[in-house]
Amino acid sequence: MGIKQYKPRSPGLRWAALSDFKEITRHKPEKSLTESIKRTGGRNFQGRVTSRWIGGGHKKRYRIIDFKRNKFDKPGKVISIEYDPNRSSRIALIKYEDNDKSYILWPNGLNVGDTVISSMSEVEIKPGNAMALIHIPPGIPMHNLELKKGTGGKIVRSAGSYAQILAKENLYAHVKLPSGEVRLVSLDCMATIGQLGNIDHDAISLGKAGRSRWLGRMPRVRGVAMNPVDHPMGGGEGKSSGGRHPCSPWGMLSKGFKTRKRKQSDKYIVKRRKSAVVTG
Repeated sequence: MGIKQYKPRSPGLRWAALSDFKEITRHKPEKSLTESIKRTGGRNFQGRVTSRWIGGGHKKRYRIIDFKRNKFDKPGKVISIEYDPNRSSRIALIKYEDNDKSYILWPNGLNVGDTVISSMSEVEIKPGNAMALIHIPPGIPMHNLELKKGTGGKIVRSAGSYAQILAKENLYAHVKLPSGEVRLVSLDCMATIGQLGNIDHDAISLGKAGRSRWLGRMPRVRGVAMNPVDHPMGGGEGKSSGGRHPCSPWGMLSKGFKTRKRKQSDKYIVKRRKSAVVTG
């Protein structure tokens, strides 16, 4: 689990900084825990692009992850740690006493041969164990956090991320999220102990445009490089700055313009996430 630098034998390797994949112990997924992915190219059922910059990429299968961790009070053994092309974090293959297998997100410090368990009651505080927030002490790193009991982990699932309980009050825990937001979460919700692995993911540099295409990411064309018919900032004589405040192709202002509507869940936010100060 580290970053590998390359000698500049080619222009694409000069700035490349890629994962060394040393934590990976198995290179083929468990076939019974995979399913095919239907490619859309960012288009809806009418064939219109609704999500831009999506298309191409290497073929891949979806790994079915156990986000609910609802196999309670049955210990499981870590068989392997694997790469998942669908997410930034690694995944661990777990085999239970009844020979059932499942994938979970791999936390830092969990090794092959270790035992993990999920329970609604209190269990040992160690990476990979899952329990309700009421049993997790404040300050312990955790991930795969539920927002509603029994629905499975919805947040804190990307590489290197973790959340912490700051305090417990009545039926809720004050949870600090990776963004800096402090949110109320029911004490009955489940979470998994530990910080997610692949901590150095942020330091990866793809090195060349082709590697982005392998990942299914298409080029993002600047609005000022388009024609006026395609973008509000397009056109002009020569190279221009767009002539107005930066915006989307549909005129929605960017650079700090708030688009969040009033939501029912706003009442659970104790402190907003830290946002950059926008000037000019």
